[in-house]
Amino acid sequence: MDTDHSTDCTDSTADGLRFASFPAGYDAADPGKADERTARWFDAVNLGFHEDRTKAEGLPAQVDGYRRDGRVLTAVYDDGLPEYAWDPAVPVATYGTMVNDLNVGGSELLPAHLVTAVTVRPTHRRRGILRRMITADLTRAKDSGLALAALTASEATIYGRFGFGAATSTAGVELDTRGGLEFAAPPRGSIAIADADKLRGLAPEIFRAHLERTFGALGRQYAYAMRAAGEWSGENTQPDLAVRGVLRYNADGVPDGYAAYKSLGWQNEPHTVKVTDLVAASDEAYRELWRYLGSIDLVDRLSFSEAPVEDPLPWMLTDRRRYKVKHVEDVLWLRILDPVAALAARGYFGDGTVVLDVNDPMALAAGSFVLEVRGGVGTVRPAAAGKEADTPRVQLTAAALGSLYLGAVSARTLAAAGSVQAGEAALGVLDELFSAGPAPYCSTHF
Repeated sequence: MDTDHSTDCTDSTADGLRFASFPAGYDAADPGKADERTARWFDAVNLGFHEDRTKAEGLPAQVDGYRRDGRVLTAVYDDGLPEYAWDPAVPVATYGTMVNDLNVGGSELLPAHLVTAVTVRPTHRRRGILRRMITADLTRAKDSGLALAALTASEATIYGRFGFGAATSTAGVELDTRGGLEFAAPPRGSIAIADADKLRGLAPEIFRAHLERTFGALGRQYAYAMRAAGEWSGENTQPDLAVRGVLRYNADGVPDGYAAYKSLGWQNEPHTVKVTDLVAASDEAYRELWRYLGSIDLVDRLSFSEAPVEDPLPWMLTDRRRYKVKHVEDVLWLRILDPVAALAARGYFGDGTVVLDVNDPMALAAGSFVLEVRGGVGTVRPAAAGKEADTPRVQLTAAALGSLYLGAVSARTLAAAGSVQAGEAALGVLDELFSAGPAPYCSTHF
């Protein structure tokens, strides 16, 4: 599978817009600086997401991270801007991509095409810029052999029309830790405050173990390890001196989980510690990390914005009322590019056969497909006209297929919403195949 799109390319259009794709780069004359087009691309992204301007000295580290991630940057330029307008070298629209692994429950992780950093300047709306960028990109990704695309959406109303469906969610939770948290099970293994430099190296290894065991988990970009170690703060490459890290060791003395956290300051009442990241390679590690966090002195409350929706933590506590869900938000949006490859790669939790009639205005996933599952393994083939009369049949949109794919929402719910049309027998087969297993959990944003 060819996923290397790093070659520079530039295209001009009749309306005076210029589209260019390139990797993040360094200045040829001064390798300690970002090159001009990369720096201006970041300027445009910061404008679009209302972030502070990036200081020049922080850009080389960001370029390094983007190159490690294998990101491809797309910029749209308007060379016809009026006099006194902002520098024409700053794009009027941006788009970024990279590839990472998604756990879809099959025998192997599935490479996913990730879309990020999508902005269009308000002055250039209603000119079809986003549609041109996303259509060309998704077509290229499908042609390169990628079965699906994914994004995390800042706005929920944009991407459904491009065939993306919300596929996972996380819960924002708070725990009352006054007097410490008590757990039903006795302690196991051990906990140690992490050396920041060593945690930076260990975090990707621990996350990989988490990824391989967690249905719905998505591989992470370089920035996550830097943030866990406190060397970066959010998207900023400046250090976050408030972050602390802790490692959990199993009975054999092997690290199998970590948490990063920081105090929100004494001025906040009750005194709250925010868990900024928590990754566990086992259920036991998950429990023991929370046991440690719940025992920190001088803390009244813990907050965590990336908990599983079906979280085992309240069931681990002797007093589950100390655990409160404050909000639930979607995380991963999926867009099926190749239904045959995507459906065959997924692991299933029941048996059955169903015909999927996929309606896709972009024509990337359109068609009729027979999905037959035996022993948790799916085989997929195009449906033959007039030969599937006795097989339960479903009509659905490409966006609904993206939402259904990991089973976070039932087919019956999607039918009630109007994006799936099927009889009761077909809905039963779909829910047996897609929703009978564990709930997907993805804590990776990009």
